[in-house]
Amino acid sequence: MDVSVIILNYNTCELTLNAVASVYASEVSYSYEIIVVDNHSSDSSVAEIRARYPEVRLVENPSNDGFSRGNNIGIRLAIGRYILLLNSDTIIGSDTLQTMITFMDSNLSVGASGCKIVLPDGSLDKACKRGFPTPSASFYYASGISKLFPKEPRFNQYQLGYLDPDKDYPVDCLVGAFMLVRKQVLDQVGMLDEEFFMYGEDIDWCYRIKQGGWQIHYYPYTQIVHHKGASSRRKPFKIIYEFHRAMYLFHKKHYQQKYNIIVNGIVYLGILVKFIISLALNRFGSVR
Repeated sequence: MDVSVIILNYNTCELTLNAVASVYASEVSYSYEIIVVDNHSSDSSVAEIRARYPEVRLVENPSNDGFSRGNNIGIRLAIGRYILLLNSDTIIGSDTLQTMITFMDSNLSVGASGCKIVLPDGSLDKACKRGFPTPSASFYYASGISKLFPKEPRFNQYQLGYLDPDKDYPVDCLVGAFMLVRKQVLDQVGMLDEEFFMYGEDIDWCYRIKQGGWQIHYYPYTQIVHHKGASSRRKPFKIIYEFHRAMYLFHKKHYQQKYNIIVNGIVYLGILVKFIISLALNRFGSVR
């Protein structure tokens, strides 16, 4: 088996069916399997997927344990020499699997790769090519300085806005909506960290992959469409909380030992302030 496509579903029945259909519409010479892990959906997902695609390996998780743990369930069942994390709210191109696997087969030092990802309006999903959220990168991004100087590398360490999105580059990290990873890499660095519930796990994984000596590569010569955040729109507090908790977890895990107490204090205070502001804005918006 060349690639195992792992799709995590949570109350996104139609989107998941469309994602599966796009995989089956692939024009590809490689072999693949599709594993769908359902995170205890309350909609008709399980019945619809089983009825329409009986060949899909469907796992019914008895609880919603988050993105990392759900995907890890699928990864443990996978037999492909590559693992593809694919969001349920994506549509891949007919050439995507062929293009990306061929690239990986030709570049043996690349441990993980991602393609160009666009939103439904055709704009770039900027998360598909990123730098690591170091304290300086996070400050320039959160403060809006990166937007004032979009072509200046120093101020765009996180979203890498100065890089042409139509050219390929080694990058620090990709996005979990589409990430093609060698099975060999998983055997070395491990699976997704289940401490991360639904944000940050892809950045953490890429960090560990690079620490393991592998390259991460952005390869935009095929693209997918991402209907972003489809499975999480109904729980705004949970989203805000987990987003900021992921920031805290990542910094504590990878950067706390590298910086002094003053820098760490500023980072954690910044996360707290941003969390409070996000809650306030969400509350204000709901009241209006």
